[in-house]
Amino acid sequence: MKKTKGNKPVIILLFLLITGSFVFAQRQDEKNSAEKTRILFILDASRSMLGKWQGEEKFDMARRLLSKVLDSLKGVQNVDFALRVYGHRKHYPPQDCNDTKLEVPFSADRPVERIKYRLKHIHPNGTTPIAASLAKASGDFTPCSACRNIVILITDGKEECQGDICRVSERLQKEGVILKPFIIGIGNDFKDSFDCAGTYFNAADKKQFSDALNYIITRVLSKTTLQVNLLDKNGMPSETNVVMQFVDKATNRVLYNMVHTLNVKGVPDTLYINPLPEYKLIVNTLPPAVVDNIRLSEGKHNTVSVNCPQGVLLVDINGRIPAGFEPSILISDMQNNLINVQYLNKGVKYLAGKYNIKILTLPPVQINGFEIEADNTNKITIEPPGVLVVQKNIRIYGAVFKLEKNNQRFVTGFNENSSRQEKFYLQPGKYRIVYRSRFQNQSVFSIVKDVTVKSNETTTVRF
Repeated sequence: MKKTKGNKPVIILLFLLITGSFVFAQRQDEKNSAEKTRILFILDASRSMLGKWQGEEKFDMARRLLSKVLDSLKGVQNVDFALRVYGHRKHYPPQDCNDTKLEVPFSADRPVERIKYRLKHIHPNGTTPIAASLAKASGDFTPCSACRNIVILITDGKEECQGDICRVSERLQKEGVILKPFIIGIGNDFKDSFDCAGTYFNAADKKQFSDALNYIITRVLSKTTLQVNLLDKNGMPSETNVVMQFVDKATNRVLYNMVHTLNVKGVPDTLYINPLPEYKLIVNTLPPAVVDNIRLSEGKHNTVSVNCPQGVLLVDINGRIPAGFEPSILISDMQNNLINVQYLNKGVKYLAGKYNIKILTLPPVQINGFEIEADNTNKITIEPPGVLVVQKNIRIYGAVFKLEKNNQRFVTGFNENSSRQEKFYLQPGKYRIVYRSRFQNQSVFSIVKDVTVKSNETTTVRF
């Protein structure tokens, strides 16, 4: 009976661990499945789409193959579709550069059927306002905090309304409205005109058009995973618990903030992130470790490794810390760029390497080229300060200097607007006090006093 009671806490702990792991995995899956992909098709229905192409009108071909792709996506979870068409409502001439319309919006009932129905009743007529149509996409995507917004533009011609599709695309990406658009050019190669606006595919024939459309859909909807290995000094992925930022290179926007985690097996956990952007990964160690130009392979498990060997820096005192003594400690790289500010008796991790360290005692303690070794607690120990108490009943001008061999080094000044007592925590050593009463009007009335300050002792000077 006693043995059974003794095992109960262990059984309960195991149950909580297993349950917690299950709940975490379930929440991760729910989070991944909750993200919705919204695909806006922008279709060219200008007069040029009436042209024959391999025995079929280009618009009929685009309508047929787009409908076929939509049929294959029926029932796919967390995917929504919308359709914008341009050049179909007004005849040319005259030219109408406002001829663009959202024919089927997002969140419409049975979007696949509605898009297919609208496609059957659209006939090419007018001009080609590509940039204006893309600009309208900012209103087509209603606000959504957990959505990926994708644009697939299908066209057989260039801009005819003097719009700048490259500038519009750049603006929408920077505003976070859309990811980099996909553009399929029918017949002619328009790469020079559209490459700056998005990922361009040239469809020289019907097969290439179908392949491009299917490739884009597969790329957009594929399940892609990522594992980030933070390598220690032995090249093993054991470093963890730091914030990571995934930055979209095209827009410089932070798309994901995550705290790196090792799973219950001690392996970096699996991340689900959008495979479409090119990323810059910022691992917020001290200083940050950065990996540029990360491209993920769609539908695969990707691995990114970052060298992050870290050691702990601990600054303490040889003895007790006086109450109220909390000097800041400035950590800089070897070029004196400030990396962090820490405090006494609080260990902080840094990447292995050499650093310049300034402890803001009075006077400051400067240590240049201090080496932090990975997987170690690297300690710096300073002597505890003494206390210099200056008792005064008059207001004075003056300062305290540290005596070092034949030099005197400025440490601190006095409060010239107060006649009250002042207290200073000073590192052990010899000091010189130089002062003059505010009521004296000649330099010859300056007074010099030398004092010795000892650790954990109070030295009092009376004026």
